[in-house]
Parts: sequence; C-alpha cells; structure tokens
Amino acid sequence: MRVVIVDDEALARERLKRLLQEFPGYEIVGEAADGESALDLIDNEEPDLVLLDIRMGGVDGLHVARSLAEYDPPPAVIFTTAYSEHALSAFDAKASGYLLKPIRLEKLKEALQNARRPTRAQKSKGAGQSGDARPKREFVTATTREGLIRVPAEEIVYFLADQKYTTVCHLHGEVLIEESLKTLEDDFAPWFLRVHRKALVATRFIAGLERDRGGEQLHWLTMKHASSPLPVSRRRLAEVRRFLTEQS
Repeated sequence: MRVVIVDDEALARERLKRLLQEFPGYEIVGEAADGESALDLIDNEEPDLVLLDIRMGGVDGLHVARSLAEYDPPPAVIFTTAYSEHALSAFDAKASGYLLKPIRLEKLKEALQNARRPTRAQKSKGAGQSGDARPKREFVTATTREGLIRVPAEEIVYFLADQKYTTVCHLHGEVLIEESLKTLEDDFAPWFLRVHRKALVATRFIAGLERDRGGEQLHWLTMKHASSPLPVSRRRLAEVRRFLTEQS
C-alpha cells in the first residue's frame, strides 16, 4: 500500500515511518506538516492510505478526511492523535482507524489490517457498480441554458472533476455534468486514460508530456484542442509514459 503521513510534528512523522518499517508491503510516498499541503500531496501521489493527525495549524485533519471521503476512489484514513475526544468526529469523517499517541506497534498493526478492507467511503463510491463490463456509450448528456445537449464520445477531449461537477472539454467548448470519473472511466475505458484523480483524457487527443511548469506538480499532459495542460499524478505517470512509448 502507498502511504502518506500527515503530522505537524517532525518527530511524530519519524516515529510513524520507523513503525511502518516493521510491516512489509507499505511504501511511504510522501509526508506533509499541514492539511493544505497534505491535500496537494495526496492529489499528486494518490495513496492507498493516509496516516493523519487531527490538530494542525490551518486546515485540520478532520477537514482533510472529509475532503478525502469525496475522492474517487477515496484512500483509507487512519487518524493518529493525542486527543481521544475526536473519535466520534473521526467516525463521521469515515476514517478506518483512530490511534492515540504514543502509537503502539500492535495497535498500528491492527489499524493497518482494518485499512485494507473497504472503508465506508470506498463502499459508498462503489455502490451499485458491477464487475461486468458495461456497454460502450456513444455520448454524454449535459443540461445547459439551451436545454439538453449530447456530446459524442469522439468529440470529447477530456473529463476534469471538481467536487460535485465534472467538466467535459470537447471540440466545440465545455459543458458540466454530474457523473463521477469512475463511471465515465468504466463506460469509456477503450478510448480514455485516467492520468490523475481528477482527470480522464481521450487518448486520441494526447499531444505530449511536459515536466516542471513550476509549483509542486511535476508532470503535465498537453492535449490537442485544449488550451490548458492537465496534471499527471506520480501514480499514473508510468502508465502515461508507457502509452506514449507505444504510440511513438
């Protein structure tokens, strides 16, 4: 499992890293000292598990957990805190574990085992989905000021998710829909590639991969017929590179 550690105390992060070394199969892919940078890091790394402190300056751990519960798919969250009074709020935030500091090895082992099971957030995201292949769709439908319009699949450049809505960038403009990227990925898999938690792109319109446009995002995908590049997460980078290599 890919793990991100979030705690405003460097010593607490170091202790968690030492404890995790006792368990095979866990890779620490990043750490953050506050909630805001944690969300940026998680967007880019797309971890399977987040070890999350609650009380931090600025954006606290509960806010981070509630945001992660809306991800598609959401990572498992284990709270690591010195305060027992937040347990109920942690449950409401759909956490899979709640550990009190100082964290003991056996308690961490138990929490890690629980985190490998689907969380309530993960179950809710997967509800109603079948393992069977779904029929390919020929279009998406969007409600606009002019009424309902259909956007043919072959004209869609990319889907970009932002909280409740998903932007559909197509050859003639943009529209908003309320479908999740997971549903769209399942329906249009033969023609589209997931490059980020928020982005699903039409492979036929991929122009190239760029590195380092400033800030924390290291890789960006340029698309034909689109003015702005799209982020590529580290987790999806190898697949994107493999696709570009196969097309060259």
